Amino acid sequence: MMMHPATGFAIGDPYVDPLATRPTPELARAFFDTLILSASGWRGVFGSSDDDLGEAIAPAAAYAAARMADTFAGFLLRSRTGAKPPVVALGVDTRPTGPAIADAMARVFLARGLSVRYAFICAAPEIMAWARRAGALPEDHPERLDAFCYVSASHNPPGHNGVKFGLSDGGVLPGPDAKALIATLRDGACAADDIAAMAALTAAAEPRAVAALYSGCAAAKRRAVSDYTLFAREVAGASPELPEQERELDALEAAIAAGGAGVVAEMNGSARSLSIDGDYLSSLGVATLRLNDEPRRFAHRIVPEGESLEPCRLALAEARRADPRFSLGYVPDCDGDRGNIVYWDEAEGEAKALEAQDTFALAALAELSRSAARAFAVGETPRLAVACNDATSLRVEALASALGARVFRAETGEANVVGLARALRESGYEVRILGEGSNGGVITHPASVRDPLNTMTALLKLLYLRDDGDAPGPFRLWLDRSGQGDAYRDDFGLADVLASLPRFATTSVFEDRAALRVRSRDHAALKNAYEAIFRRRWPTIAKELEPRLGPLSWKALASSGQSERELSGRFGDSGSGGLKLLLSGADGHAAGFLWMRGSGTEPVFRVMADVRGADASLESLLLGYHTEMVIEADSIA
Repeated sequence: MMMHPATGFAIGDPYVDPLATRPTPELARAFFDTLILSASGWRGVFGSSDDDLGEAIAPAAAYAAARMADTFAGFLLRSRTGAKPPVVALGVDTRPTGPAIADAMARVFLARGLSVRYAFICAAPEIMAWARRAGALPEDHPERLDAFCYVSASHNPPGHNGVKFGLSDGGVLPGPDAKALIATLRDGACAADDIAAMAALTAAAEPRAVAALYSGCAAAKRRAVSDYTLFAREVAGASPELPEQERELDALEAAIAAGGAGVVAEMNGSARSLSIDGDYLSSLGVATLRLNDEPRRFAHRIVPEGESLEPCRLALAEARRADPRFSLGYVPDCDGDRGNIVYWDEAEGEAKALEAQDTFALAALAELSRSAARAFAVGETPRLAVACNDATSLRVEALASALGARVFRAETGEANVVGLARALRESGYEVRILGEGSNGGVITHPASVRDPLNTMTALLKLLYLRDDGDAPGPFRLWLDRSGQGDAYRDDFGLADVLASLPRFATTSVFEDRAALRVRSRDHAALKNAYEAIFRRRWPTIAKELEPRLGPLSWKALASSGQSERELSGRFGDSGSGGLKLLLSGADGHAAGFLWMRGSGTEPVFRVMADVRGADASLESLLLGYHTEMVIEADSIA
């Protein structure tokens, strides 16, 4: 058994074939059918239970991992343009089953003739930045990468695991490619001859080649960290050009030095515990307090929401008492691409958790304001846009319009939003901010994956940058453009920025009431049944809402892949995609929406309501009616 020098964790034994014991077709099928396969990734319970912390996986799980690797290897080999074999970056998060899955996958990659670079534990944004920067190297460069394979189940419990695939653009595979791979993965899976074929591949990998791969983990990790550091500065500097990066970062560093900033980074044993966070924040002059930063030592649930934010919130309050510079904190999930935020509310004298929709809105405000300020300084009028998912609150439209930007929406799923942003850039838009506002997933271009460091950088810009000559600071510009200029004061805090945002009451996707269990597997039929119920009940609902929202009309929107469109037919025509009932006032302005979609990564049917104004009782009322109608529709679909 080879051990990882930095952590002491087992990497793998080059001389032990993970499929020396093969599963029966029945056992393979029983495991395979539990997998959730979507454009966001492939996931399942690879441990013995949801919360299993053991490192071993069953033969059926090893077979599934091998088949996943074989599917991706075939895709890369079919796409190859040169004579050189594709080179794949391989990494895992801190789930204990990660190395066993990677062991099976690495052997298949090697047996299929691919070259592999294995960084062992790394954050998802880290391996993607590595793939992006190394993918830009000349084809004959020894450090070049063509793709990545990342073993993770994101925010799911520790006994779960899975995989994400991507190419050298640094993002997960686009929806059409992901769909094609899922079809290939399923085709012929679990047959006795296929199990034998996967076992032959894992056995064909030379032990010396496997040993060389594992002994190179430290060198691969150093390269990943180096590329991630450089890429994080490119994202923060809003330019690929070093002089422009330095100007932006120097301005931020000087502003932080003048005001003093402190951040609590509560790692919860995640992959970020071995990443660049401390060094990156320190380079900006931010005092950093790291908590629970030993990999695999999960101090609380992996999903960074609700009670999982309490240790960070309490630590921020304590750090603030000792050092008033501390005003922000974040908690990542296991793969470190998601980081939910806590902040210090000066007016109320307490630390609070930031709502996911507010996190996205603040990042959009910061980056759109900064883009507008840069354009103002040189006399340009850029075509600014925000790309987000269909469940993002309408507050982003209200915010973006004040800053001269348009909002475009895609079906929920990170790959869909990233694909939409690419298409918008090709048509001439500047898309600096994109992501899934419903879960606080902020992606800052040129990154193609959400990253808490980028979100934290946006918040730091918003809080610390002030007027620079004729160019206003981000918060002042926002207040001026939104007709709130008189509210500006120079000692503002995050609570002041939050108070200035467009007011909407929105269901949090992290609440139990946002995730329904439904019987119907035919979501089109469920939505058609919902339509009949909605049309019957809408006049009564509209009459009840009228005293507070005025006369309302509605239209149905369907989201699929990279687009959202108005439905001309039945609600069921939205299929398995998102369905939204957009409510508008007599003035034609959006007043709110009802939304529904079956999850692509969990066995739930998600619902939410979003309504203009700060009255939370309206959101509760709308969601209550919405839920009742979905449940009734499910009973008859």
